[in-house]
Amino acid sequence: MTNDVLSAVDAATGLKWLRARIRARTGRTLVGIDGVDGAGKTTFADDLATMLRESGLEVIRISMDDYLNPQSRRYAQGRASAQGFFEDSYDYERFTDDVLEPLAQDGCGRYRTASYDLNSETEVKSPWRIAPDDAVVVIDGMFIHRNELCRQPGRKVWDISVWLEVPFETSFERASERDSKLGADPEDPRNARYYQGQLLYLRSCDPAKRADLVVDYAAPHQPLDD
Repeated sequence: MTNDVLSAVDAATGLKWLRARIRARTGRTLVGIDGVDGAGKTTFADDLATMLRESGLEVIRISMDDYLNPQSRRYAQGRASAQGFFEDSYDYERFTDDVLEPLAQDGCGRYRTASYDLNSETEVKSPWRIAPDDAVVVIDGMFIHRNELCRQPGRKVWDISVWLEVPFETSFERASERDSKLGADPEDPRNARYYQGQLLYLRSCDPAKRADLVVDYAAPHQPLDD
């Protein structure tokens, strides 16, 4: 986290702040969008990407959900394991090799955007691409402020990172609308693996403190006025 931190702002203010920060930078910029499941990470990241493209910037959009581990790894600690949900959901080694290292400011620029398709539960190999030297890489995903991705002291993975602040009561209601296997109430037994796993993350990593920007994303999203 940098010393120039903005906390608990609305979405429009946060997006404008990000645009100004990103436009002031040179070289590639890695932007991470974090939040609990159902927080609205994809929506916020897409809105940011659209705003940046309209400003004339080259944007690459990537989602951590395209770097899930296979089922055998995701459920290795048991289908009900909260620890397993936190520790084993994502393939951080491949994500680092395909995305973070090549798209860093000093990276080679040759990257991929996906290694796994959740719908078919199969591994995939998206084509290699070459990123412009000034590309803005906008990545959404859970757990992106975990220790492996926020190494301290030393080189920080994210050039700018965001935490979307949304209460679990709201996030599970949103998540249940897109996935009928989840309940709208965080305490619903169907949610135990996911709810408790995210609590482990919040307690062990405190992502709101590690982020450069905290956005209050619980309210209905308002259109930008410019």
